[in-house]
Amino acid sequence: MFNLIMTHSWIFLTLSGILGLIVGSFLNVVIHRLPIMLKISWRQDCLEFLNQTPDFADEVKCYNLARPNSHCPFCNTPIKRWHNIPVLSYLFLGGKCANCESKIPLRYLIVELLSFALSVILAWQFGLSWTFVAVLTFTWFLIAISFIDIDHQILPDSLTMPLLWIGLFISCFDVFASSHDAILGAIFGYLFFWIVDKLFKLVRRKEGIGQGDFKLIAVAGAWLGWQLLPFVILSSSIFGILIGGGWLLCRGKSHHTPIPFGPFIAIAMFIGIIWGFDITQMYLQIMGINIPLANV
Repeated sequence: MFNLIMTHSWIFLTLSGILGLIVGSFLNVVIHRLPIMLKISWRQDCLEFLNQTPDFADEVKCYNLARPNSHCPFCNTPIKRWHNIPVLSYLFLGGKCANCESKIPLRYLIVELLSFALSVILAWQFGLSWTFVAVLTFTWFLIAISFIDIDHQILPDSLTMPLLWIGLFISCFDVFASSHDAILGAIFGYLFFWIVDKLFKLVRRKEGIGQGDFKLIAVAGAWLGWQLLPFVILSSSIFGILIGGGWLLCRGKSHHTPIPFGPFIAIAMFIGIIWGFDITQMYLQIMGINIPLANV
C-alpha cells in the first residue's frame, strides 16, 4: 500500500484531500464548541472563587467536543450522518438545516474547503514524510485558532500552548528549525509583542495587542526559528493593513474598531513555513545583504 501511494502521487494527493475534508468537519466542531466550553469553565471558576454553587444544568456540565451529538443550534434537531458529509451535505441542503431551514453559517463550508485545499498543497509540497505530518498538524491548528479569533476575538491557550510545545519538541529533530533557533524564536517573538503592547499602553493608555497574540507569535518563533520572525511580523502587519483595513472600509467601521490579529499571523506563519526562508533570502539578496539563513 505504501509503495502504491509513493508511486502514484495522485493517490496521495487524493487521500490527503479527503483527510483534510474530514478534519475540516471536526475543526468546525472545535471552532463552535471550544469557546462555549471556555465560557462555561470561566463562569464556573468565577462562581467557585465567590464561594457560590454553580447552577449549571447537567447537560451543560457534560458539554464537550464529543457530547452532545451534532445538532442544529436553532431547533436542536440531531443531525443525521448523511447530513454531516463535508462540503457535499452543505451544498445538497442549500446551506440550510434539513428540519427548520435555518441558515447554516458559510463558515462551515469555508473551513472544510480551506482544510481540503491546504492539505493538498502541503501534500504536494512535502510528499509523504514526517515533515508533512508535522506541518499538516501545524496548519490544522492554525485554521481552528484563526476562526475562533474571528468569531470571538480570543486565542485559546488550549490550542496555542500545545502548538508551542509541539514546535519546540520537533525542533529537537531539526525539522524546520534547530532547538537553539526555536527557543530563541519563542522568547524573542513573545518579548517583541509584549514590548510593543507596553509601549502602546504607555502612549495611548489602552491595550493594543491581546496576550493571545504574544503566545501565537511565540509559536511562530518555536516552529520557524528566530530568523523568520521579521518575515512573520512584517507579513502579518501587511495582511492586517490590507485585509483588515479593507474590511473596515467596506463595512464603514471606525479605525478604532478592534480587529482580530491572529488570522493574519496564521497566514504569515503558513506562508513562512513553506516559502519563508526562500522569500527572506531573496529579499536580502535584492538589498545586497549577504547573510545565509540556517534553513534546516
